[in-house]
Amino acid sequence: MPIQCDIVTQERSVYSGEVDYVSLPGSEGRMGILPNHSAMLTALSFGEVMVRARGEEQFFAVGGGFAEIQPDKIIVLADSAEHAEEIDVERAEAARQRAEKAMREGVPADPVRYEQIEAALRRAQVRIDVSMRRARQRRHRTMPTALGSSDEE
Repeated sequence: MPIQCDIVTQERSVYSGEVDYVSLPGSEGRMGILPNHSAMLTALSFGEVMVRARGEEQFFAVGGGFAEIQPDKIIVLADSAEHAEEIDVERAEAARQRAEKAMREGVPADPVRYEQIEAALRRAQVRIDVSMRRARQRRHRTMPTALGSSDEE
């Protein structure tokens, strides 16, 4: 019995489908959601959302937001969200390097600016981590088995 999962931002719908399991970066730690979960609302931190449907896993980088969980539906209302395949790794790496440079050059006296730099660094690192997980998953699927064939044949 699957559960409907929608991942949306203010700008677009990133994912919509029936899934068997969802893993979320809750503000208090990782959360695993199965069908018939108790109703709840939780804040999300920067991190990875993983959805599993029919044995296939998909990964998303989210930059905060909220998740509404009902027994038959999960709605992830993310401040930002990208499917792993959409992530431009070079752009994310450049953003991470810019944020790290800003941190090294001195902590800004303005606490709002500091939070912006810190958020940019976390967002870039999450994007890199999610894209790397996707790359590892892809390599794992194409690795030859003991009989010399691959999983994709």
